[in-house]
Order: sequence, then C-alpha cells, then structure tokens
Amino acid sequence: MTKDEQLQYHYSQILSLLGEDPQREGLVKTPERVGKAMQFLTQGMAQSPHEILRSAMFKEDYRQMVIVKDIDFYSLCEHHMLPFFGKVHIGYIPNGYITGLSKLPRVVDVFARRLQVQERLTMQIKDCIQEALNPLGVIVVVEAQHMCMQMRGVEKQNSLTTTSDFTGAFREAKTREEFMQLIKRTH
Repeated sequence: MTKDEQLQYHYSQILSLLGEDPQREGLVKTPERVGKAMQFLTQGMAQSPHEILRSAMFKEDYRQMVIVKDIDFYSLCEHHMLPFFGKVHIGYIPNGYITGLSKLPRVVDVFARRLQVQERLTMQIKDCIQEALNPLGVIVVVEAQHMCMQMRGVEKQNSLTTTSDFTGAFREAKTREEFMQLIKRTH
C-alpha cells in the first residue's frame, strides 16, 4: 500500500470511529483530500532550510540590521493537530554574507510546515539563520493565534502568543529595542 493509500485508509477509519459514514456523498473523497492536505502541511520535514539559505548567499560587507517583518505563516500544533498562525519578524546583522530576502520567508515555511510548537519554531528559525550565515546576531519574534486555545479548551478568541529568541549583538538591550521599534506596527 502506498503512503497515499495508507493515509486514506486511516482517515476513513477515523471518520468511522467518529460515528460518520465514510461512504456518505459528502465524505467519500474526504480521506483522500485530508491525506493530501496533511502531506502538504507537513512537507517541511523533507526540506532543508540550511540549503535554502545557502542557495542565495552573497559576500557583502554590510554590517547593519537587515529586517524582514510580517512574514505570514501557518502551522499545526503537535499537541492537537489544530492550526496556529500569525506573523514572524526576523532581523540579522550580517558578518560578511547576506542571503536573498525571499529565503527568510522560505525558511519560516519549512519550519512551520511541520507538527510544531511556537517556542520550537522560534528557536529553529533563529538557529538556522545563525548556523547558515554566521551573522553578528539574529533575532526572531513570532506572534500567533492558536486554534487549540480558540476552538476548544479555554476558548479565548482574541489571545495572541508572542515568543522571541536572539543571538549575538541582539543580546544588547539597545539593539533589541531598535529591532522592536522597527517592527512596531504603524497601522
């Protein structure tokens, strides 16, 4: 049985266990669709974020802060397999090398498209940039809404979870404050 067939079989079984009829008109293709969706939503497991960053590394003597903010992301909480989503803000101070700006959102996607927790997502993005580019410092801030808190459990609709992690030059409060001022929303 192929991976696709196995996923379809198991999702059909889950529908039955929930009391549904997998042969009902509206559900006949659901196991196939859910299987494909789950493979898409977890495709980051098979991708190398380091390779993405290194594929567009350029020698450059720029040593000021580079920021890409408001990077949308969607992930699945590993505890309930429900979505969490929001924005990632990344800053780094180059140390001889820069990367293509589109590579930072791609790295976010690789880590977000795994079963995840927000805290680990934040650290993985930071660690990957630090390891691949060896900048003078990296900072990552993630702001997210968690459906496991909104749809079930405490059911708090407007809660927002913020995590951050940083290295090097961002350990200095002044540098972190500059980054936070630059990503601050003006709308």
